[in-house]
Amino acid sequence: MDDPIPKPDQLVTPSPPLPPSRDFENQTGPQNSAPSAGGVVSNILRRWKREDFLKKASLALRTLAFLFSFLAFIIMASNKHGDWKDFNKYEEYRYVLAIAILSTLYTGFQVLRQLHELHTVREILPRRNLAIIDFSGDQIAAYLLISAASSAVPLTNRMREGADNIFTDSSAAAISMEFFAFFSLGLSAIVSGHKLSKQTYI
Repeated sequence: MDDPIPKPDQLVTPSPPLPPSRDFENQTGPQNSAPSAGGVVSNILRRWKREDFLKKASLALRTLAFLFSFLAFIIMASNKHGDWKDFNKYEEYRYVLAIAILSTLYTGFQVLRQLHELHTVREILPRRNLAIIDFSGDQIAAYLLISAASSAVPLTNRMREGADNIFTDSSAAAISMEFFAFFSLGLSAIVSGHKLSKQTYI
């Protein structure tokens, strides 16, 4: 015997599938993923402050390097006291003088350039090129300074063992100034390297 035909009110309609459950507390919709305007402004202000600090730090370090290099140049160039007490008679001291002049010219140019940029708020070259030039120039100048100072230390120590006088004192003072200039430019190279690492190339 056939089954009776079910009545319409006895028909069971399948219920639609439930939507996937969502964790409303941890939900990350478009409105939450986009940074707020206040956060964007805060990030921009922090970046400007960081760049301004790096510029001023670089300027201060190069100014110190310029002063130390200039003092080394003046002290060594005037270190002439007759007989053997003349820096021209020693290759190491001539090297100290030559590097002091180069370092004075380099740091003096960099200080003038940075002062001009701070005053006009304009850079003479693209920022990416300036970062490469600054980093390379600081490293080369620092290497030359430590090379010249180190080459003159043994000679000065030998002279001071035999006779400690105004000539050896002046030589030691010039060498010390070059060491101080090296430390200043070494720190400036670290700042330049940090600025170079933050540059974008796309």
